[in-house]
Amino acid sequence: MTAVLFDFSGTLFRVESTESWLRGALAEAQVELAEAELVEAAQALEAMGALPGGVDPSWLPEDVASVWGVRDKSEELHRAAYTGLSRHVPLPDDRLHDLLYDRHMTPAAWGPYPDAADVLRELCERGIDVGVVSNIGWDLRPVFREHGLDPYVDTYVLSYEHGIQKPDRRLFEAACAALDAGPRDVVMVGDNRRADGGAAALGCAVHFVDHLPADQRPDALRPVLDLVVPRANGSSPGANK
Repeated sequence: MTAVLFDFSGTLFRVESTESWLRGALAEAQVELAEAELVEAAQALEAMGALPGGVDPSWLPEDVASVWGVRDKSEELHRAAYTGLSRHVPLPDDRLHDLLYDRHMTPAAWGPYPDAADVLRELCERGIDVGVVSNIGWDLRPVFREHGLDPYVDTYVLSYEHGIQKPDRRLFEAACAALDAGPRDVVMVGDNRRADGGAAALGCAVHFVDHLPADQRPDALRPVLDLVVPRANGSSPGANK
């Protein structure tokens, strides 16, 4: 393999806890909530699956079900799906539903997995091209820039910018084309067997990691380094970056 595609959430980055997410939005809105009520609200938001990148919903309300399956095809659908879920949880200020959504798009809401920087840096030093392929409804590039990982990424292929979601092979085709790599020379790394596994239909190899809290997954990305070989054409590390 001479190029690597990575998923974003649950693969390279982990979103903050639902409680931290709610605390951040409350602070932004300057709204106070008793500790017991805050914890209860955070638990309810988590059960609803209202935090993008967090746990899946335990059930889908009728008003969300119609957009859930296509939520990553546009910014509008993504916001509608997740604010729709959060609005099923009573909060002390109606503004909080949009503030919660806005917060999850900030770099502060995300942290890279412990081995992400080292693995991306090593791939860059070997001259391996890297792409990020994500089902998402917003621009994640600022998250990579803020955490210092953007220099190691050659291309970002985001579902909402293409109107196509994984596992549709066309999203992987776009990523391979952006890297000028044949699918059989590419490995897709992700945490979702269905979505990320769609790359196999194109001919890419697929390597899965588990979507776990960062402190429980210190080195799951490192095996990717054994799946790739340095460029044989003598190009310098990071030449295309």
